[in-house]
Amino acid sequence: MKEVAVPDIGDFKEVEVIEVLVKPGDTIAAEQSLITVESDKATMEIPAPGAGVVKELRIKVGDKVSQGSPILMLEESGAAATAAQPPPAPASAPSKPAPAPAAAAVASSSEPMTVKVPDIGDFKDIEVIEVLVKPGDTVAKEQSLITLESDKATMEIPSPAAGVVQELRVKTGDKVSEGAAILVLKAGAGEAAAPVAPAALAPAVAAVAVVAATLPPVPLEPREATQAKPHASPSVRKFARELGVDLGRLKGSGPKGRILHGDVQTYVKGALAAVPAAVPAAARGGALPFNLPAWPDVDFAKFGPVEVKPFSRLQKLSGPNLHRNWVSIPHVTQFDEADITDLEAFRKSNTAETEKQGFKLTMLAFMIKACVTALRQHPNFNSSLDRGGEGLVVKKYYNIGVAVDTPEGLVVPVVRDADRKGVFEVARELGEISRLARDKKLKPGDMQGGTFSISSLGGIGGTAFTPIINAPEVAILGVSKSSLRPVWTGKEFAPRLMLPLSLSYDHRVIDGAAAARFTAYLASVLGDIRRTLL
Repeated sequence: MKEVAVPDIGDFKEVEVIEVLVKPGDTIAAEQSLITVESDKATMEIPAPGAGVVKELRIKVGDKVSQGSPILMLEESGAAATAAQPPPAPASAPSKPAPAPAAAAVASSSEPMTVKVPDIGDFKDIEVIEVLVKPGDTVAKEQSLITLESDKATMEIPSPAAGVVQELRVKTGDKVSEGAAILVLKAGAGEAAAPVAPAALAPAVAAVAVVAATLPPVPLEPREATQAKPHASPSVRKFARELGVDLGRLKGSGPKGRILHGDVQTYVKGALAAVPAAVPAAARGGALPFNLPAWPDVDFAKFGPVEVKPFSRLQKLSGPNLHRNWVSIPHVTQFDEADITDLEAFRKSNTAETEKQGFKLTMLAFMIKACVTALRQHPNFNSSLDRGGEGLVVKKYYNIGVAVDTPEGLVVPVVRDADRKGVFEVARELGEISRLARDKKLKPGDMQGGTFSISSLGGIGGTAFTPIINAPEVAILGVSKSSLRPVWTGKEFAPRLMLPLSLSYDHRVIDGAAAARFTAYLASVLGDIRRTLL
């Protein structure tokens, strides 16, 4: 068992613990962050000196700590158990000569000076995450010029003297080490450019390293409110950058308004929920441009008796998707009708055979096969918009979704590879998925992968309707109740069984002429089912 304490953090004392990143029972790796501490100008994460299991915490958020303050008790694992103390500082560290500060090389305060990155310990290639000044700015001595960030520490580089910025030598995203040029500064008249202590940023760096190295700090002046950074640790900043989140938009839930990992996650989840996911970026232009009045807030009970019925789980899931599809897809509906007199006679002649086999031969099975034939002739109806909304993904397979009405709401299971199945096989599968839907035993995978959908209300009634497209598909066929009507054959009126068709389509992908051709062809296939063999 080993006590882990705060390592050498320079002359900093009584710095506040703002986050405790582990708890008893956690298995941690060497260099994993244990706590985050914060001074006026530096945020530092204290790493573990070795791997092991946290047995006891000796610290909590809000505590003030200095070098040697106990953090936790660690049961070390493997070879780490033999290490009683952190590794000593490199032999070269004590004898390392302090670099001559840039200001010391200036003979006169009126001459331009090159301000460089001072001694920041053994750290190299640290990223510049903020440039706080620009050419022409007048800066004061010790005013922050740039902000650097390593995996575990955020640090600000101060100006060694007062003056005017003449030229910048770095930009955001650059990697810098000790001695790298930051900017050219013309020192203020009448004021000598004072040298800077060679280890201006040691506190931040020392907190990252477990090695012992005494590097006295130089206090930095706070920036103006307009330049203030969001209050967050280095790891949170890195997490936010990876997700593309601007921390300035977040409100922290931690102590003193500090932004935590959970705040970033919550922000991202909220942003994703606010954007219609199925709408291509090119189509939505960033957001749906609606500016509508608020929904009426009415107390219905004051007008008479009411009953409140909560939505089913299925309605809660499907409602938002239907709303999204309706408002984000430009729907147009093409109406037509098919003469299914001969097809209905053929269906009835085969029902006895299928009933012996234990399933019903429905008109829907023929509709699926007819739709596959029409989709082969008109492949754009068997497609989806690509992610950018600038092209089509045309599918070479035919998975037909079938809307099924259940007591809980509407579901759309999929008949896969309908082109490879006969009418009897499709009919048998329809019976099975309908049973699963009614028994609430459909799996999520049973309702995925559709390329085209059919919504049939023929068993209920109606003459026509406008079905909502099942995104990311581009079309859906609505089928209403067939009726016997007199139809002119060219010589006489004859009774014919006519089936109403309602094809809703995405007008971004399909134009009216193509939709009319599709429904006309589909009607011809239903009029003579032998076309499915061609």
